Amino acid sequence: MLTPLEMNTQGRFMGQCLSNSSLTGLRIIIGQTASGKSAIASRIARHSDYEIISVDSMKIYRGMDIGTSKPNAEQRKKIRYHLIDIIEPYEEYNVAKFVSDCDRAIADIIKRGKKPLLVCGTPLYLKALLYGIFADSGSDSQLRAEMEKTASEKGLAFLYEQLMKVDPAKADKIHANDRKRIIRALEVYKITGKPISTLQTHFKKTELRYPVTMVGLKWKSEELYQRINERVERMFKHGLVEEVKGLINSGKGLGKQSGDAIGYKEIVRHLNGEITLEAAKEEVKKGTRYLARKQMTWFRRFPDIKWIECKLGDDTDRIYKVMTESLE
Repeated sequence: MLTPLEMNTQGRFMGQCLSNSSLTGLRIIIGQTASGKSAIASRIARHSDYEIISVDSMKIYRGMDIGTSKPNAEQRKKIRYHLIDIIEPYEEYNVAKFVSDCDRAIADIIKRGKKPLLVCGTPLYLKALLYGIFADSGSDSQLRAEMEKTASEKGLAFLYEQLMKVDPAKADKIHANDRKRIIRALEVYKITGKPISTLQTHFKKTELRYPVTMVGLKWKSEELYQRINERVERMFKHGLVEEVKGLINSGKGLGKQSGDAIGYKEIVRHLNGEITLEAAKEEVKKGTRYLARKQMTWFRRFPDIKWIECKLGDDTDRIYKVMTESLE
């Protein structure tokens, strides 16, 4: 059984590693967007006792299917997936909820005699699951609203400069256009009086909440970017614009978090008449390439990853064989 999360003296949620002898460690497949991790995981699960747990901050939203490359209905008939389609697009979600939901999913899978296979596209979620999450002093909606107003009136660069002064270490890790994270870092500083970079949990192998085996798919940048561009073209061809229209017209529509997803925010801008369809498509490609770079930066921080080198035209049977052997 999973030990409940407990608060330790450093202000982190830290759970104990699983003592269940039926689980020698979590099996995790990691990879940048468009790396092929979901396809290889599905193939592995079809021929084993694995059930897939999605570690993805956007696949949690119902109705956001094409833009997040969710498994289709046929795949879901053959494989059991967890943490997909668990909330509505207008609802909010956070890392703490993910850790709690994922802990329950892992326990449920093990209880039924199956094995969890995690497929990670959101490294922050994986970090929180494996190392615990920083338990800050909460939030201040009024303070956040004031900073949102400042960003609108004086520009986001003004807030970014403030963050550079009070927490240069954190600012160095945040893109100057990342409104959400800039405001959050400043919010924590204003509430606690301390830089968030000094409060957050760092990677330390001895603090792992679960024993793990991590295998990653690694691509050369230019080849991965080609795959990204091709994927974006397929998304538009398969009805991404219509999907976004449907979400907007569904009643409550997209929320602040879901509406900021790559592939959705660009189309919303197009539908609002701000940019052309072709410009929206190029923005999605550009944003996805940036996301891929950011993902790899995160992944490099995890220890003991077994990387599988991939290339265009690669033999999928070879990758499947190496992945299966590496997960054992």
